[in-house]
Amino acid sequence: MNKVKAFLKKKDIEISLKRYGIDALGAMAQGLFCSLLIGTIINTIGTQFKIPFLMQTVATVSGKEYTVGGLAMAMSGPAMAVAIGSALKCPPLVLFSMITVGFAANALGDAGGPLAVLIIAILSAEIGKLVSKETKVDILVTPLVTIGVGIGLSWLIAPPLGKAAMWLGKVIMWATELQPFLMGILVSVIVGMALTLPISSAAICAALGLTGLAGGAAVAGCSAQMIGFAVISFKENRFGGLISQGLGTSMLQMGNIVKNPRVWIAPTLASAITGPVATCIFKLKMNGAAISSGMGTCGLVGQIGVYTGWVNDVASGAKASITAFDWLGLVLVSFVLPAVLSLIFHMIFKKIGWVKEGDLKI
Repeated sequence: MNKVKAFLKKKDIEISLKRYGIDALGAMAQGLFCSLLIGTIINTIGTQFKIPFLMQTVATVSGKEYTVGGLAMAMSGPAMAVAIGSALKCPPLVLFSMITVGFAANALGDAGGPLAVLIIAILSAEIGKLVSKETKVDILVTPLVTIGVGIGLSWLIAPPLGKAAMWLGKVIMWATELQPFLMGILVSVIVGMALTLPISSAAICAALGLTGLAGGAAVAGCSAQMIGFAVISFKENRFGGLISQGLGTSMLQMGNIVKNPRVWIAPTLASAITGPVATCIFKLKMNGAAISSGMGTCGLVGQIGVYTGWVNDVASGAKASITAFDWLGLVLVSFVLPAVLSLIFHMIFKKIGWVKEGDLKI
């Protein structure tokens, strides 16, 4: 047993929730951001500003035409897998082999590809690390094993994993349509808290394909956490904190939450209100890329995703036009309500002694 532990340590294989549930999941979101999400943004910019180069076909592969943004989106599987491999500290031959693994898992996982990529990339990477540099023909053995395992697992489990992810996502979206008030609260609070925790809310939303009304609730919850913490900690962190949390991540407050969990209550209560406001009053929907649902105000990606959805809906005829009411809802749910509600709750908690000066210093 000691020999096995020593071998795993030598190979830097750490079987833990942190390595797989935090490091790998967070890296997967970054891979998605650098492919699917960026590609979607490029396409939207090209369409809205009528930029010929971004709208025209730049490559045709097997009869399928790709724009610049389309090429980036097509690489989402490899990008996710390589990002995961990097987080798992794969040696070069394993890491480069993850390109093929990611492509296979994402393609065979269909719409639920991100979850399939996450699981299959982790397994392939760790098995690849086991054989890496163990033979004199490493340049042949390591890629063969890594790619062989990845494609084999993709063929066996990617389709059912993809279907399971999409089924769960559809159940959540169906429940939100059926019970927009209750599910608006649940989705907003849960996804918002996931954003602040050291896990990836964006990857979770992407894995489940969370869009529509549920996606709108997710945007509301994430925005409430980011804007909420940015505003209530302004006295301690000033403009640097306002920008780093409001446009960056509320995860910066995780250390303070561990010290005093009560500092988390104000933005979480705000998300419990903005969620149903989004679903019941403004019918805010995320019909852009699912990863955007879990990004909140980070680089305004959540808001850009909602706008992209509007554009797509108008183009398809599902929506007549983008109205002033749409913009009012997006601004209120994403910025105004989270700031005002979080401040009100924070002042109450300070008054009763649950939170004190300096508790939110980052």
